[in-house]
Amino acid sequence: MEEGKNIAVSLTEETKVEEGFHILKFQNETSDKQIVEREVDTSFIQFHFNVKGESKFLFNEGRYELPLAEEKSLILYNPQRNLPLNLVLGPKSWLISLVISIKKFHALFSEEANYISFLSTENKDKKYYKDTPISPSMAIVLNQVMNFNLTPTIKSLYFKAKAYELLSLYFNRAEDANVEQCPFLSDEENILKIRRAKDIVIARMAEPPSLQELSDEINLSLKKLKEGFKQIYGDSVYSFLFDYKMEYARKLLDTGEYNVNEVGLKVGYSTASHFIAAFKKKFGTTPKKYLMSLPATH
Repeated sequence: MEEGKNIAVSLTEETKVEEGFHILKFQNETSDKQIVEREVDTSFIQFHFNVKGESKFLFNEGRYELPLAEEKSLILYNPQRNLPLNLVLGPKSWLISLVISIKKFHALFSEEANYISFLSTENKDKKYYKDTPISPSMAIVLNQVMNFNLTPTIKSLYFKAKAYELLSLYFNRAEDANVEQCPFLSDEENILKIRRAKDIVIARMAEPPSLQELSDEINLSLKKLKEGFKQIYGDSVYSFLFDYKMEYARKLLDTGEYNVNEVGLKVGYSTASHFIAAFKKKFGTTPKKYLMSLPATH
């Protein structure tokens, strides 16, 4: 890949939650930083959640930079001028953004707006920037959005529910907002181990370790690995990996650079028929038919 090449088209997935409310997923799996741009006018407020890796936002044609580290979130709002999204996404980085109109956002909190400082009457014309850590409960929701694996027909409804859940958690005023209902997840060290387990199976998707090998490698009991993975990612390790592999395979087919056998090998299927059966199970069609359905590229 060329240095600094912009592949924004395949990086970004945008879902309209409802009028004036969008979720954007940015996923850079390359070893290069990538640039993403999108117009956002003064009538919107932006929430950015850095799930993995690092990013930075550029303003004033690149003269000002605002970095966003892993597991940090950022609110951007400026009623005086447009804040177009000019994002530099680091290598192997994932970011989720909510872009919501101020009108809609204010309506959500109209009765309780007094505790959200930038919604108060005296602040309504002031710009607002704030970065805060992503809590464990928010991290779970963000990973569910990132690794969405339900039927496409309910995607819009699911994302709508998760977007509202994310905002609720973000503005939760409770003193113990970061304490999980599940006692297992209140242990930050365990959460990091589970995330490492997820990174390991993805990195070795062609030849993943057994659950016991994975448990030994992250130094967490098999029971806690299974329970924690299900709690954070909403699925068992291998169901999650299956869905990830199929989505990865679909993206490889989208590029038009690989044939069905090559894609199968990349995601760990030495036999083409097994890959075809797996792909059909996930998407209801064969890889070949899927390839034929893609618009011709020139």
